[in-house]
Amino acid sequence: MSVAPHTIEQLREQVYRANLRIVEVGLVLLTWGNASAVDRQSGTMLIKPSGVDYADLGPHTMVQVALADGSVADGGLRPSSDTETHLEIYRAFPNVGGIIHTHSHYAVCFAQAEQPIPCFGTTHADHFHGSIPVTRRLSTAEITEAYERHTGRVIVECFESGGIDPDAVPGVIVAHHGPFAWGASIQKAVENAIVLEEVARMGYHTRSISPLADEAPQELVDKHYLRKHGAGAYYGQTGRGGSGRTN
Repeated sequence: MSVAPHTIEQLREQVYRANLRIVEVGLVLLTWGNASAVDRQSGTMLIKPSGVDYADLGPHTMVQVALADGSVADGGLRPSSDTETHLEIYRAFPNVGGIIHTHSHYAVCFAQAEQPIPCFGTTHADHFHGSIPVTRRLSTAEITEAYERHTGRVIVECFESGGIDPDAVPGVIVAHHGPFAWGASIQKAVENAIVLEEVARMGYHTRSISPLADEAPQELVDKHYLRKHGAGAYYGQTGRGGSGRTN
């Protein structure tokens, strides 16, 4: 799978709209979140500027950053403070085209408890092929020096050490921080961020009802994930693909 090329101006518009969208759907309060997208053909990432109110954003305010070294290529605005985290994810996961970071309520609760989001049922399995992992804590040295870069690296480490496919599980919970979600496009990353928060909410309430609730059987998880994803997928209309719940 490869990321479709875009012109920089098209990508600016998409990233701007993604940043607005995560506010509209309730994933972001104040300036607690950011969206980015990458054009791998030109080696460029576009991301929300740091600390700028969403009402003051526009396509022209999205900051252009070099994927290779993080240098800012345009404008006078500083990119999001999470820029280095986004860059580490893009560099390590070649199929990622867009990334969303929020401090959405239920996902942050799991982050603060240092718990993965269990896959209790088919709503979760339609989008994430198993539980959504939680990273280890950053060390004192990692927090003190190049904190955002090490946040990205601990995400990558989580997937590599756990043998987790970032295309099949397009999201993570950073311990004591919050969620990052991604996708092949910025639009898919937004969808995955929405789903991540919703399954975190469902997981929280499931455990509230039954603290010893079991995760869904693996064969059910496989069935629901694979009927939407991969070579054998059969959900949706030919040539159109599927979206939403797989009913």
